[in-house]
Amino acid sequence: MLRQPTLDLLHELRLAGMARAFEEQTAMPDIAELSFDDRLSLLLEREKTEREQRRYQRLKGHARLHLDAAIEDLNFKAPRGLDRSLVLRLASGQWIRDGQTVLVTGATGSGKSYLACALGHQACRNGISTRYYRLSRLLDELALARGDGSYPKLVQRLARTWLLILDDWGLAPLSGQSRHDLLEILDDRYARRGTLLASQVPVDHWHDVVGDPTFGDAILDRLLNNAHRITLKGASMRRLYDSTKTGDSQ
Repeated sequence: MLRQPTLDLLHELRLAGMARAFEEQTAMPDIAELSFDDRLSLLLEREKTEREQRRYQRLKGHARLHLDAAIEDLNFKAPRGLDRSLVLRLASGQWIRDGQTVLVTGATGSGKSYLACALGHQACRNGISTRYYRLSRLLDELALARGDGSYPKLVQRLARTWLLILDDWGLAPLSGQSRHDLLEILDDRYARRGTLLASQVPVDHWHDVVGDPTFGDAILDRLLNNAHRITLKGASMRRLYDSTKTGDSQ
């Protein structure tokens, strides 16, 4: 077997996963018992797995998600209005491809950010480009970009991102320029890309957050059409988590 030339060729073709699997196979004493088809299938599966992992790591790095959250770790037992079937449907990512929105509301500590980040991580696993922002930081970044001339480039980058997560929506009323910027971003995404908002403020009060009737109608029209609403209720999940760590009853 021409082991080294084969390895060199695999690396030249940028098949690093296959190269590593090939080296492992040649070190197995009973590898000859496998057929050529079986060995080739194992090599291809390894290459596919490693490529998917590299893609996930790259997308996760770009997403800058606030929490290391996972769908598998969500607590569906606590009585807080979290529908398992809906979350699992959202985890498929089809709503993102269909240009829909997810609106997550609830009190402080109810798990809004965790759910948002869990869906963000799942989107990255599905190969979907994702970006997480606290709304205030996004608005600050847009203001800075407007000042240094990079605003069009930033807006285009946001428009190309398949899933945009905006956390802490409604902590402060929007200013005039912020309303304009937010409407432009949402208009670019409407029915084209997925948007997730997490907020302590009930949806019925979002007009007050926008602070202007005309912009309020326009922004909410783009958010509420084709929206999946999740309203988290009950006790703070942070207190619940702390009590389980200290041995207190739930």
